[in-house]
Amino acid sequence: MSTRKASGGEEPRIESRAQLIAPMQAGEKPAARWRIGTEHEKLVYRRSDKAAPSYHEPGGIRDILLAMQEFGWEPVIEEGPDGTPDVIAMSGSDGTISLEPAGQLELSGAPLESLHQTCAETGRHLDQCRAVGEKFGVGFLGLGMWPDKTRAELPIMPKQRYEIMMRHMPRVGSLGLDMMLRTCTIQVNLDYASEADMVQKFRTGLALQPVATALFANSPFTEGKPNGFLSYRSHIWTDTDPQRTGMLPFVFDEGFGYERYVDYMLDVPMYFVFRDGRYIDAAGQSFRDFLKGELPALPGELPTEADWQDHLSTAFPEVRLKSFLEMRGADGGPWNRICALPALWVGLLYDQTALDAAWDLVKHWTMEEREALRDAVPAQGLAAPVPGGRTLRELAGEVLEIAHAGLVARGRSNSMGDNESGFLDPLHEIVKRGKVPAEVLLEKFAGEWGGDINRLYEAKSF
Repeated sequence: MSTRKASGGEEPRIESRAQLIAPMQAGEKPAARWRIGTEHEKLVYRRSDKAAPSYHEPGGIRDILLAMQEFGWEPVIEEGPDGTPDVIAMSGSDGTISLEPAGQLELSGAPLESLHQTCAETGRHLDQCRAVGEKFGVGFLGLGMWPDKTRAELPIMPKQRYEIMMRHMPRVGSLGLDMMLRTCTIQVNLDYASEADMVQKFRTGLALQPVATALFANSPFTEGKPNGFLSYRSHIWTDTDPQRTGMLPFVFDEGFGYERYVDYMLDVPMYFVFRDGRYIDAAGQSFRDFLKGELPALPGELPTEADWQDHLSTAFPEVRLKSFLEMRGADGGPWNRICALPALWVGLLYDQTALDAAWDLVKHWTMEEREALRDAVPAQGLAAPVPGGRTLRELAGEVLEIAHAGLVARGRSNSMGDNESGFLDPLHEIVKRGKVPAEVLLEKFAGEWGGDINRLYEAKSF
């Protein structure tokens, strides 16, 4: 989730619809300037007792963040809910290290030119995490969800926006607090050349998001026991907040573009407004009312362009549009899958031949078929049925071949002469064996681990 920084001056007020469309138009850039931004979250635990550390305790989340200064990171400060200044993120050349609501640590990586750079960035970050972990006796776990913690066992980070969201979540769904407190994801942010290019990438990415969900499914345990799902993280999103999540049927409608996405975002209820370093609770209120100066939280005031940028970050569909496209369907996981997710989507979306081939796989699906696949995948993984009488495993194999060809066509090689297609190897292996990561964990849990969930920490820590 993005980290807000206070503006250095007076921000322009929104006075026209063109200003609402402008962030998306500003994202347009020629292919030579397309970049890859990878985000990945990790669960943080004390090695001594496997508990999640709080923010203020010695060796806790605040100390972990500040220790990153040793590697050149600089603190980002926000006034906490109690009025005291808190470190909520660290900023550096590799992007931003930020906090999720229960102390999950996220790297929002820098926009990079190649997957080789992406994987090097990931490696640097994980090396730094391990070094800090040794200092404070903490570990970092690569899963899609806490395997054993109840909500009550998890700390809450002192970020103002999280306080607002946690009050609001139970009003709109039964699993929103689980989303905030217990889950971890990998995401990739990608560019587009034009509105038409954005539309094709959005539709293709949205239709194929269940493929990523299956390949990366890595959250089969809740509170120490199998939960009946392979990606419980993905299931959680189905009952978080229906007004800001899902498969966005309108994206596949004729004429979809920036204008229609603006209309969608105007209908997404607000969370907050940021003023003078403070988040003002506007949960459930309407941005349309804000544009008319009728927002109950700030009567008579008109929104700024920064308010709109904030609001664009508060919808959570399977693919999200801001000034780039975010692919949001994958569970957290180990280093090689952190590199594999951007490889999948860059291979599919950054080469036109690959993009056309990927869209050809799914363009004839009905919205009902897309929704049915999305609903089936969290529990069934690669066994989920796809339109045409096949399984997702068969489709995933075809998708990976297209992505492989797209990466080869990109021709981005490292110093050894290797192109980027090798980053797909972990995904090829998953399809070959026909078992997603969660199924492997379930087998170990029922077999060699003897039902001991603590063995998961040994097996899946970075």
